[in-house]
Amino acid sequence: MAIEVITREDLNEFRSLLLNDLKEIIQSKPQQTKQWLKSNEVRKLLNISPGTLQNLRINGTLTYTKVGGIMYYDNSDIDKLFNGNKVNAIPPLFK
Repeated sequence: MAIEVITREDLNEFRSLLLNDLKEIIQSKPQQTKQWLKSNEVRKLLNISPGTLQNLRINGTLTYTKVGGIMYYDNSDIDKLFNGNKVNAIPPLFK
């Protein structure tokens, strides 16, 4: 039976290799966003009240799908809402 001694340098090398492998995995994996969000997720995302979300539904500003009493909102529709209401900043005039 052979005994193998592990030194601090071995542990540091292992740690470096492990960290590099983890960084590669994280960087190669694109962030996945959920396509369908529930009402509470949309309210948290937009920081709005349930009544405001209801008004957005009623006036057609934000489309939704209702399945079994639960309303779902398409994430791309929320992005369109943001982009459609985007206001470009006007640079100040310098004198």
